[in-house]
Amino acid sequence: MVLASFVSRHSHSHSLPPLIIHHSNLFLRQRGRNHLSHRNIWTTTPNNIPPEKMPIVAEYAKSNRSSCKACSNAIASKTLRVGLISKGPGGFDMTRWHHLDCFPTDSESIPSVDDIKGLSALEKDDQDALAKLVEQCGHPAKEVDEKVEEIEHSASDEISGEKIKETKGSSASSKVIAEYAKSSRSSCKSCSQTISAKELRLGLVTRDSRGFDMTKWHHLGCFPVELDPIDSVEDIGGFLSLQSGDQDALKELVQQCENKTLLTEETNKRKHSQVGETVEEDKVQTNTSQPTTRKPKMNTSESTSQAVAEVEISLSASDVKDKYRDASLLPKWKAFETVIFLERDDGLNDSEKIAAFDFDGCLAKTSVKIVGADAWSLMYPSIPEKLQSLHSQGYKLVIFTNESNIDRWKNKRQAAVDSKIGRLNSFIKRVEVPIQVFIACGVASSGGKDDLYRKPKAGMWQLMKKHFNSGIEIDMDKSYYVGDAAGRKGDHSDADIKFAQANGLKFYTPEEYFIS
Repeated sequence: MVLASFVSRHSHSHSLPPLIIHHSNLFLRQRGRNHLSHRNIWTTTPNNIPPEKMPIVAEYAKSNRSSCKACSNAIASKTLRVGLISKGPGGFDMTRWHHLDCFPTDSESIPSVDDIKGLSALEKDDQDALAKLVEQCGHPAKEVDEKVEEIEHSASDEISGEKIKETKGSSASSKVIAEYAKSSRSSCKSCSQTISAKELRLGLVTRDSRGFDMTKWHHLGCFPVELDPIDSVEDIGGFLSLQSGDQDALKELVQQCENKTLLTEETNKRKHSQVGETVEEDKVQTNTSQPTTRKPKMNTSESTSQAVAEVEISLSASDVKDKYRDASLLPKWKAFETVIFLERDDGLNDSEKIAAFDFDGCLAKTSVKIVGADAWSLMYPSIPEKLQSLHSQGYKLVIFTNESNIDRWKNKRQAAVDSKIGRLNSFIKRVEVPIQVFIACGVASSGGKDDLYRKPKAGMWQLMKKHFNSGIEIDMDKSYYVGDAAGRKGDHSDADIKFAQANGLKFYTPEEYFIS
């Protein structure tokens, strides 16, 4: 301090010895460093503040001079490259370029495709490729945000004193909560898509090994009712704080859980019941030379009354719509009540012989976690040739498929419609044969009333038979239905075999029909 004071008073003088000036400068610089170090001690501690996220940029290479930092090979001119931007030693931006396929998805996360600089300047195919890249990346930032939300939510529950009840029968003793998303930071654990702010979301709260509650959020339409059934809306925390429309949607969800529970119990009792011939859950009867046809033996009085009830479907031109609720339909597709249908595909001829099929799991491999018109593949390689042969023999081909997500995904209904219709259009184009299609969009029951058209109800078949076959009487001995939900061990339900039974149709499983 004495030296500093001395220098301050005499710094204007040229009479100070050089050695004193040199030592005083060293002293002041060291004092400044100590001051800065003390002042910034909290902002420089790595454990307190995470490192800044490196920006991501995408563009077409301007030349052949850049090389990929992962594989070290040159990035060809005008090809797509993805860069990680970081600060260099001099404070300047430095970009580490990568081929698209070489981008380090295991160590770098991109919260959203919109976070990629230069995205709008790229071609559509490359934008789609980057969207897939984002899906492959981890989302540590998003996980941190979700964890923050979990902590906030736990705290708010403790303050409000609200009791979150456990779901009966859940393998993880999960608790179920419902609320409107506080932000767009959470993602659905089933479909991996973002849950928008203020959108209804359902959470499964489980306790980890450390004793902390962890919440796995889901869209309403993605909630895993098969794994975590809900006995009552009273078991859903936060139910009373929801809007009436969303409360009704949750009541429908609970009803689905009840139906699945009853279905499981009934399936267990059916092990040796007679549906044409004995259907055993423990094994599937197959015939290597010719598939076995199963003509359901129907109780006359019971089945006839059901068929008469299902037949009461009135249809007029004014009942047919170009939209399903608030969702627009593609050309040639129409809506009637809770059904979307493709009435007249090019080259389709009505017939007394009907070859009818389920779609998902029968004709096409699909996943409920992936949405998109192209998100499917053929279930069996023999399908195109088989369907073309049927068409040449004078059969009319018809698809009857359930898709309750169209009704349940109120905020994403258009996406659900586009995905389902897009897959069906693509399938028809792939097999190169005209097909009539009926999609049951409703849930199993709504407001205590069963949906008339959702399988296993007979409504879709009766609608086709009465109004979309040009009045031609169907030969039931030559007609049949193929579906994968046959009540076997491992099947998700027995809706298809019951659909065939309700309509007096022969029934095949896909394995029996396409593998012979």
